[in-house]
Formats: sequence, C-alpha cells, structure tokens
Amino acid sequence: MTIMDREPQDAGGISARSYRALMRHQAGAVAIVATLSEGSRAGLTATAFSSLSDQPPTLLVCVQRKVGAHDLIARSRCFSVNILAADQQDVAVRFSGNSGVHGAQRFEGHGWSRLRTGAPVLEHALAVLDCELVESHGFSTHTIFIGRVVDGATRPDAEPLLYFRGDYWNIAGR
Repeated sequence: MTIMDREPQDAGGISARSYRALMRHQAGAVAIVATLSEGSRAGLTATAFSSLSDQPPTLLVCVQRKVGAHDLIARSRCFSVNILAADQQDVAVRFSGNSGVHGAQRFEGHGWSRLRTGAPVLEHALAVLDCELVESHGFSTHTIFIGRVVDGATRPDAEPLLYFRGDYWNIAGR
C-alpha cells in the first residue's frame, strides 16, 4: 500500500483537521436523532451512531455538546434514531445546522409521529429506533448517549442515504 497525501505528524498525534479528513473516507448511514422534552422538539443529523448490543437491544449515538438537542436528550431521557432513506437528503440537510433552519422549525414540512417513548419519529424513514436513555458518557467535545431500543419500524422498500467524502450518496452513486 502506498500512503499518499500524508501530513507530517508531531509527537502529539495528528491534527483535528487531518483527523476529520481521514474520517470523511468512512461511508456511513445518515440519521436524524430527535427528542422531545416539555413540549420542545430538537434534532440533529448524525452519522456517529452504532448498534451496541442485542441483549438488551441497545445503540449508541455521539452528540456534540454544543448542539441544541444535546441537553434535551439528557433531560428527556429518550430519543429516536431515524435512519434516512435515499430520497430524504433534504431532511439531512435541514437538520445539519448548515441550512439556516434551527430549533423546532427543522421539523416543519415533514411528517412526524411518536412511538412508545414520545420522541419524534420521522414518517417514511428507512428505519426508526425509539430509545430510552440508559447511560451517557462525556468525552472531549461529545457525549456518548446509550439508548435501549423499546420500539421501531422499517420501510423495507427503500434504499439508505449514505454520507461519504463530504457528500450524500445512495447505493447506486450520487
């Protein structure tokens, strides 16, 4: 293997910029993490989520501490992970923080309902996982939220939306 476009490293490791550039090469599913607390809804676009265990069914999601949904997830003790279908790129952009749309306005224009926990779930998502927060662990700029999956639904006829090299893709390509 030839290593190309490599930045020199110092004893402290690679820079944050280099790390982000490296991680852009990991293709991943795209989800909206959403929550509801005392009548306030919040959500964010996430690619840092993963299955943790099936006994009990749990997943983890990494949320930057400075985003609006972070404190609501901690307060409400519930959240949903809405894995987006390829035809839902507009939803990903809307919740990304780069669209100029903030707060509860992000939920407008798309169908939302609720399952067992009461957290908002996106209608027509590829899959939705309704979670009760069981643990959280802070690390640097993020919190790792661990949720027990208590309900869910799928849209079996859809393909996933993927994020790779700073752009959205579907399985067939862009």
